[in-house]
Amino acid sequence: MARVALITGTSSGIGLDTAIHLAQAGFQTVATLRDTTRAGALQERARAAGVSLDIRALDVQSDDSVSTCVREVRERYGRIDVLVNNAGSGFLGTMEQTPMDALRTVMEVNFFGVWRVTQAVFPLMREARSGRIITVTSVGGLLGQPFNDAYCAAKFACEGFLESLAPVATRLGIHLSNIEPGAVHTEFVTNVKAKLSGKPSPGDDLYQPMLDSYMAGAMDAYKAAQSGEDIAKVIVEAATAATPHFRYVTSEWVRGVASRKYTDPTGDSIVTLMGSRLK
Repeated sequence: MARVALITGTSSGIGLDTAIHLAQAGFQTVATLRDTTRAGALQERARAAGVSLDIRALDVQSDDSVSTCVREVRERYGRIDVLVNNAGSGFLGTMEQTPMDALRTVMEVNFFGVWRVTQAVFPLMREARSGRIITVTSVGGLLGQPFNDAYCAAKFACEGFLESLAPVATRLGIHLSNIEPGAVHTEFVTNVKAKLSGKPSPGDDLYQPMLDSYMAGAMDAYKAAQSGEDIAKVIVEAATAATPHFRYVTSEWVRGVASRKYTDPTGDSIVTLMGSRLK
């Protein structure tokens, strides 16, 4: 029987590409998304690629949704060999401009969602003494970035959670891998920008010029961004390698920037680097 992979957040972007590539690699792929009425693009790509997907509803913010999906997948296939935590949500705004409800949403999807799905799948892998848990984090889980206070907080939390769990999981036959992209051409950035409502926020007269400068630099970076397919190929590598790495940095740009953090224990160079992107 083919190995079974369950992926969250497959309606578009990295998740959609990963579902297709894992299916092409021979996995029985369970592609999940919060709203299955948004599965049109996923179904179309699957048809074009000549692969079959098991498309199911899973809302990473809901205990009931997660437990129901995992239970049904176990009943259908008897196992989950690979979990890909991909569902994510962003928000642009510095701390003073971030309402608590927006912070809670970002943390709920990006951190608690990863914890919730991992906690639901882990017992199946522990019983089998085998499995891969692959989580799409971000360069934002390695380096704090201006106007990404909430998003980076959530991704840092994921990195800490998974790095702490990894040694114990390895003893149980379960390999954990974090996938850490930089700029990626997907709908994620468009969706984040759409959340900028234009409503007045505290300190707009001070923050707006800095945000404009940051966004201009970010848009330049996205001109050379990786594709969702590029990241999907790295995820397939982590899912199929005989001995997967814990950390997969997906581009030389991320590798170069992140290396500063490991060579400068004061952290001053990172603050200066990120500050240079602001007016």
